[in-house]
Amino acid sequence: MITIPRSVIPRLSVYFRVLLSYEESAVISSERLSALTGHTAAQIRRDLAYFGQFGTRGKGYSVSGLKKEIPGILGIDRPLRVAIVGAGNLGMALLSYRGFREQGFSIVAAFDNDQRKIGGRFRDVVIQDIAELAAAVRTKKIEMAVVAVPAAAAATAITALIRARVGAILNFAPVRLQVPSTVELINIDLSIELEKLAHFLRRTDRHREPIAGSSGGPHAKRKR
Repeated sequence: MITIPRSVIPRLSVYFRVLLSYEESAVISSERLSALTGHTAAQIRRDLAYFGQFGTRGKGYSVSGLKKEIPGILGIDRPLRVAIVGAGNLGMALLSYRGFREQGFSIVAAFDNDQRKIGGRFRDVVIQDIAELAAAVRTKKIEMAVVAVPAAAAATAITALIRARVGAILNFAPVRLQVPSTVELINIDLSIELEKLAHFLRRTDRHREPIAGSSGGPHAKRKR
């Protein structure tokens, strides 16, 4: 059995986004996909070859064929029912994002432990007490969850999801937790991502040329 590197899957998502803007009858080369995604043509060919022979040498890939196959590989060829745990600012922003539904992710439930929020409604989703999570997972057939709670509440929320047999969790809380091998947990720490950007700015600032005519700043020439 061929082991598929985990890094392949996010790249497939990028390829699929590009293909959505193409007509079904089109043919696209790996070189064109490379220009549009930033990944090399060789990398694109290797990634797609893990899942079959989709292209024709010298011609490229059928857009309609890839549009049909990639969703099945990604598991988005059917509606996926998602819960939001945490109805704070981030949780409500996620609830309001229309792009999820367009990509086949249906947010069917939201949970919180704040009595002031419980019972509130956002579009067709009613915010429920976190104590009702297990029952809601069963009745609403929830498969995935997004955790958007403070760090102190993350372990409790993720444990509740695991006990309710939710197999895929996206965690925005700034904590790293161990989960069973039967659960896929992806952590997204926004502070860490911002720190990466801050490091990039610091590194590039050291090499940036001074603006013509500028007399100040750390890169300005000193008068002698």
